[in-house]
Amino acid sequence: MKKLSALIFAFLTSCTGIPEGVSVVDDFEVKRYLGTWYEIARLDHRFERGLNNISASYTLRDDGGINVINKGWDQQKNEWKQAEGKAYFIDQPDQGRLKVSFFGPFYGSYNIIALDKKNYGFSMVCGPDKSYFWILSRTRQLPKETLDALVEVAKQQGFATGKLIFVRQD
Repeated sequence: MKKLSALIFAFLTSCTGIPEGVSVVDDFEVKRYLGTWYEIARLDHRFERGLNNISASYTLRDDGGINVINKGWDQQKNEWKQAEGKAYFIDQPDQGRLKVSFFGPFYGSYNIIALDKKNYGFSMVCGPDKSYFWILSRTRQLPKETLDALVEVAKQQGFATGKLIFVRQD
């Protein structure tokens, strides 16, 4: 029984971990992060495959967590896809490390690993490993210099930037 409990604990904590060689931002201000973010680039995953015009909206929950609404346009089906979830801080609320759930009791990491702290205008987010990665912006597009710099930082941290999907936002 102890082995099973240890295995379950290891599985659950691995879903909310931080990839090796990556750290989350400090001095994070959740109220400044709230609102709408547009997905600029991502690594491929089935839950976003075929979607464009992807955005994420964050609002405070009464229980201290964050409501999450992810939305994207499925051009083949000619319809919006939407997923609603909730997020909670894993450590301190001034660290960009949250766990997010869209499926009941199952949580995954939402690690903010880069952030425009002056304007909260862009961020880079990853999951528990380096196969989950997003570049987000408050605007539908980022200046080329900013995007190139973020991609280079991600590459230096070991993310597969050659496989990035650049999301159409129109």
